[in-house]
Amino acid sequence: MNRRVALGLGAITALLPRFAFAQSGSVAMRADGYLPGDTTDFVRLWPGTPPDGEGVKLTLKFTDTVEADGFHVRAVSQIQTPGFFVYRPTKPNGLGLLIIPGGGYAAQGMDRGGREIAQHFAALGITCFVLRYRLPGEGWANRSEVPLQDAQRAMRLIRHNAAAYGVDPARLAAIGFSAGGHLSAMLAMRYATQSYLPVDAADTLSARPLVAVHMYPVITMGEGAHQGSRDKLLGENPSPEAVTRYSLEKNVAAETVPSFIVLPADDEVVLPFDNGIAFYEALQAAKIPSQMHIFQEGGHGFSLHWTKGKPAAAWPSLFMTWAAAHGFEA
Repeated sequence: MNRRVALGLGAITALLPRFAFAQSGSVAMRADGYLPGDTTDFVRLWPGTPPDGEGVKLTLKFTDTVEADGFHVRAVSQIQTPGFFVYRPTKPNGLGLLIIPGGGYAAQGMDRGGREIAQHFAALGITCFVLRYRLPGEGWANRSEVPLQDAQRAMRLIRHNAAAYGVDPARLAAIGFSAGGHLSAMLAMRYATQSYLPVDAADTLSARPLVAVHMYPVITMGEGAHQGSRDKLLGENPSPEAVTRYSLEKNVAAETVPSFIVLPADDEVVLPFDNGIAFYEALQAAKIPSQMHIFQEGGHGFSLHWTKGKPAAAWPSLFMTWAAAHGFEA
């Protein structure tokens, strides 16, 4: 293994969940990736073969490691059938949240930046949808667009079936983590871009979230890029045009959705100045309503569990207070 491959694998590993949620006893993950407490309410995004998917045949691959403290580390890759998992609150308040896990565009965390976020916000009355999106390096044509295709389609399907989910179609938000933060930022900027041909009535609806949250996001594909995410999204030798197009700090426009950014100052995986801070500066320059919080410590990928006992634990309430000022409130 050469040094570049070794460094790339190390960086991807750093983006994957380190642990997820406590389990009593040693509960083993099933072959289908399931653990007790997971929702079984899964909605496919596409009625047939997903866009740019001709000839792609993948079998879901799950990994799970149980840490000494009882927390599971789960990730999924080889995603043939994208969709979302629905977490329904006991008392829905009309708000909906699309949750986009990270994993360096090489895999997706299933718990941190996924299930634990859904459980937290569902407890507040928000109906949550955890996106399982296609990974660009798994053989899809037009590789760089397939994550955006899935995110747009998810927002449209949620909006199309809002009554069944108990949500207000005008009060849908999106939140992304790490590489998922790159995707949430793309959705916030390119919700109206035609990334695929319409397939049904849902595609007549807007894919625009009311507000978006980007947690320690991958943003740039240029200087300071997270190399693993860039290689998976664009390939190892992208054109200058592709680098510019997917360096989101260079593409903020007047139509970009109001955004909330959360960063740890000690992030050594996705560098704050080149990514989240650069994006915030671009949002401010374009006069997009935006707010950023930088916490002294947390490390990359702190999500919720790793914030316990730290100031960063305040981020969900800070987000909800900010979002309420932009219409995302019960």
